[in-house]
Amino acid sequence: MQQQNWHALKKEEILRQLKTSSKGLSEREAALRLEKYGKNIIKETYKINPVKIFFKQFKSFLIYILILATLVSLIIKHYVDASVIFAIVLLNSTLGFIQEYKAEKSILKLKKLMRPEARVFREGKLKKIKAEEVVPGDILVLKEGDKLIADSRILEAENLEVNEAILTGESMPITKITEPLKEKTILAERKNMLFSGTSVVKGNCKAIVVATGMSTEFGKIAGMLQIIQLPETPMQKKLDKFAKQISLVIIFLAVLIFVLGLLEKQNAIEMFLTSVALAVSAIPEGLPAIITISLAFATNNMARKNVIIRRLPAAETLGSVTIICSDKTGTITEEKMTVREIFVGNKFYKKQDNSITYKNKKINLEKEKELLQLLKISVLASNARFEEKEKGKGYVIYGDPTESALVLSALDLGVNRKLLTEREPRIKEISFTSERMMMSILRKGERRQILYSKGASDVIINKSSQELREGTIINIKNKRKKQLKKIAESLENKGYRVLAFAFKFVKVPEEIKEENLIFLGFIALLDPPRKEVKEAIKLCKKAGIKIKMITGDSALTAKTIAKEIGIKGKTITGQELEKMSDSDLKKEIEDIGIFARISPKQKLRIVNILKKKGEEIAITGDGVNDVLALKKADIGISMGKRGSDVAREVSDMILLDDNFASIVKAVEEGRTVYDNSKKATKFLLACNFVEIFLIAYSIIRRLPLPLLPLQILWINLITDSLPALALTKEKGEEVMESKPRKEKSILTGIFWFILIASIIALIAELFVFHYSLSNLPVEKTRTMVMFTVIGFEALFVFVCRSKKSLKRIGLFSNKWIVYAFFAIILLQVVLIYTPLAPLFSIVPLSLKEWFYVLLASLPGLVLFETWKLVREK
Repeated sequence: MQQQNWHALKKEEILRQLKTSSKGLSEREAALRLEKYGKNIIKETYKINPVKIFFKQFKSFLIYILILATLVSLIIKHYVDASVIFAIVLLNSTLGFIQEYKAEKSILKLKKLMRPEARVFREGKLKKIKAEEVVPGDILVLKEGDKLIADSRILEAENLEVNEAILTGESMPITKITEPLKEKTILAERKNMLFSGTSVVKGNCKAIVVATGMSTEFGKIAGMLQIIQLPETPMQKKLDKFAKQISLVIIFLAVLIFVLGLLEKQNAIEMFLTSVALAVSAIPEGLPAIITISLAFATNNMARKNVIIRRLPAAETLGSVTIICSDKTGTITEEKMTVREIFVGNKFYKKQDNSITYKNKKINLEKEKELLQLLKISVLASNARFEEKEKGKGYVIYGDPTESALVLSALDLGVNRKLLTEREPRIKEISFTSERMMMSILRKGERRQILYSKGASDVIINKSSQELREGTIINIKNKRKKQLKKIAESLENKGYRVLAFAFKFVKVPEEIKEENLIFLGFIALLDPPRKEVKEAIKLCKKAGIKIKMITGDSALTAKTIAKEIGIKGKTITGQELEKMSDSDLKKEIEDIGIFARISPKQKLRIVNILKKKGEEIAITGDGVNDVLALKKADIGISMGKRGSDVAREVSDMILLDDNFASIVKAVEEGRTVYDNSKKATKFLLACNFVEIFLIAYSIIRRLPLPLLPLQILWINLITDSLPALALTKEKGEEVMESKPRKEKSILTGIFWFILIASIIALIAELFVFHYSLSNLPVEKTRTMVMFTVIGFEALFVFVCRSKKSLKRIGLFSNKWIVYAFFAIILLQVVLIYTPLAPLFSIVPLSLKEWFYVLLASLPGLVLFETWKLVREK
């Protein structure tokens, strides 16, 4: 269907263009349109594809190198080597697949059946049909509580209010109208339109469907998701860069060893096999698997803390974010209005939980007659109702968010609406309209009828001729009206929604008019921040993470919430943002803390500008308006309870409890993952390169090879797996005390550690090599060198656990390291004292020879731990 400005057309013109009437479509016409426009469904932006998920795990340069090493090993008929290398590749991919597949299955469980049925007129009769069968031209009938199943133009409406927070970010319900609007009216202000995914919170209406499925505003956003590519995570970028660099170095060194061997007239086949073995050994092929397993551990920990990680590397990425851009409504706030301040009788009261204060002192409500009267009027002028569970507790079952807040607030303070309405039953209601900006309910009092009114402050003040003050009804003059308007304005400037309340006594024969009212006071309401958010933001700041609020709500409301929770910085609106060039925004964005009245496209623009500045962005959101930015950001965080399926489907992480505070726990886990990955990296690199220089040394000195190819691969197999894997179980060390990392390389901060450790290991191994070569047969020499390399690494893993000494962290604080150590010892005993020994060309050692092996294995542990103790003192 050609795009139309339906909001600018008259009802008759819309019916004519859509070739329908107020009686609805015929069944035959509806069937033809269903065939033409398709089902009214939002196409899935992502479907679970197990094969695709599995092969996605192979997208890493380091994995490509390992696959190449496997192929080379097969070509030269080293089937054991090929099997070992490929087993590690397969382990890495399988773990990644299991985690990601489990996450996707969890998403499916979260999906709710959003719109199963719709009420439409067909051939003049009202009937229920499946929501997916709704077509353009259908006449919908909607009431309070209904969810919109298609974009529609309102034909008739009665007191209609719609919650559009999921689409626009506006926390307050929008009062809808039926009249045409200007053609250039923006989406958020099209008050005669209803949009798919939003919900009716008050009133009822008839509307004509103008767009279904992917043609709706909801569907257009879902469609735009397909053109945004998912960014690589920081860990993926660093790991791939590191893999390319180290592979080039290793290949160069392996070729060098091969050439040196040929120049020294060594056997060409033996040198080729040795070079390949060294290359395979030097490449830390265990690193991808170790990082994957570390991420899997982290995601399991996060799941216990109500966080689902959908893509495995995202667990680490969150630990590197520098800025969290957070939606306000429903993410930072509760999406539930509450009473915050009350003005009555020239006094300002503050509402806090189940008490009320005046000048920071709790008051006795029974002694504050005018305040008590205002609370009574606030519930008697409302339609919200609750069912009482027990004395003093209840829950609202009908009513818009504002009226629900008034009823619950009064209930907190002991004012029970049920009892009041039983004493003063309703006679008549003058419903709210957007033209009058007020509503009134006439009730039968004990002696006379009373009209209770509430509405916009200006309207109620202008319609009041008297005021109840200090127990006396007095005439209200223009000067006093100006004072009251300024008081209301001061409350509105704090970001509150302000309602004014008044009443009047009505004589029975009298015609009911909303004029000559008796003004009583104001009640200021706010959608409050979640209780735990302030502390969560404080912890984020401590960790060096900046928080920016991006909302569709007003600037005043956003600033009020931001002040309460500790978000600082300039405030800018969508209109102001539209006037700024990208270069101006790039300069100023550092100082902006609050973005208000922001559209989805602007939100995406903000993320793009921040990324251009080199920031790592996490963005939270639960609405359809968030999905573009969720997908573009480094980490998209959606909500599990509230919000849209489409937002959850594109996010990297889901907060099952919708709790902003859970992000802090996830950040901590992410940083711990990265720290442990670096510990594993420095352990592997400190030990893996030594064999290359040891072999090179023997070739240059024209000595026998200290290690054979299969011995090198055995060392590689047992030392690159268990000890490194055990390091991933280390607890985080003050990870939330440091700023977000901006390291360009995974080697940043550990290069000198690796270099010094490698030199110490090389000296220890050369010592054993020369001693044994001078006194023992070559088989014993190779056995002693092999066991020295393994012993050195088995003990050195304890050094890599922490920057702190073992004395401070405790030798047994990570039981997995201890298990790994004894597993290596056991495997070595099995290897040397079983029929496997000849296969690896090793022989049993004497007690003296074991002593020399132990002596050469200790320097790494002793020297580094001594240095740590000296530094701590």
